[in-house]
Amino acid sequence: MNSVVLITGASTGFGRLAAETLSRRGYTVFATMRDIAGRNALNRDELVSFAAANNLRLTVLELDVTEDASVERAAQSMLQQAGRVDVVINNAGFGNIGVTEAYTIEQFQTLFDTNVYGPLRVNRAVLPLMRRQRSGLLIHVTSVAGRVSVPYMAPYCASKFALEAIAEAYRFELSAFGIDSVVVEPGVFKTPIFGKVFVPADTPRVSDYGAANYSQRVVSTFDAAISAPEAPDPAEVIDAFVTLIELPAGQRPFRTVVGAGVQPLLQPHNEASEQITLAFNQIFNLPELMPEKKTRTAGS
Repeated sequence: MNSVVLITGASTGFGRLAAETLSRRGYTVFATMRDIAGRNALNRDELVSFAAANNLRLTVLELDVTEDASVERAAQSMLQQAGRVDVVINNAGFGNIGVTEAYTIEQFQTLFDTNVYGPLRVNRAVLPLMRRQRSGLLIHVTSVAGRVSVPYMAPYCASKFALEAIAEAYRFELSAFGIDSVVVEPGVFKTPIFGKVFVPADTPRVSDYGAANYSQRVVSTFDAAISAPEAPDPAEVIDAFVTLIELPAGQRPFRTVVGAGVQPLLQPHNEASEQITLAFNQIFNLPELMPEKKTRTAGS
């Protein structure tokens, strides 16, 4: 069966590379992005040309993850064209570097609207169909910063921590329907997200920190990491997507850390977290949601 994949934030970065790679592998891909008639017109045209030149099943759709109506229109368009959806890659997002106190409430809300509420909107649009199909895969692109909070990146880290929590709840609640929910946690990769860094709006408070504002050190660390000759290839993240998609349902790991430099640091933390999570499932009397029963329940 030809699997259908919906990708958010496919104009550049991981989303763009995933759309190209998965369509080349024979998947039907719906690459979505904002403003395809305006600022993303060139990105749209490049993907359309790429699909035509290679005779691929790759369609570009308008989808703004911050707008309910836009998400619903894109989902309906996909369903009209393909009749199903097998995989969603929740990739759209942006980051920040700056003094936490100087970010306004409105700025936190703006970032969460894309990084957290965006995946919620998309998942709500596709999950009724996945439940009827009794199959599906939700891939949530989080970050190492969704497991370890970095100073001066609080809004971004908080959004990725939140998305991890939501994805884990989905993991258990959707298991009876044969739907897997997983997260991919990239380390530092060179993508256009570093050109979209969100800075604090309250500049007087930034000034108040004076010499105690060390945020530039974080910027410099990122700059050095992505410009180093040994910087990891973003294709590693796409390889993780492919592996997860092509594993059998019920056998996919919940967390996949990508990046050789961060795997040995984060993997023990994730393994310990898994044991705590399963213990809490037992405490709250949810034996049906335990992994050893999940595959049997999903196939019933």
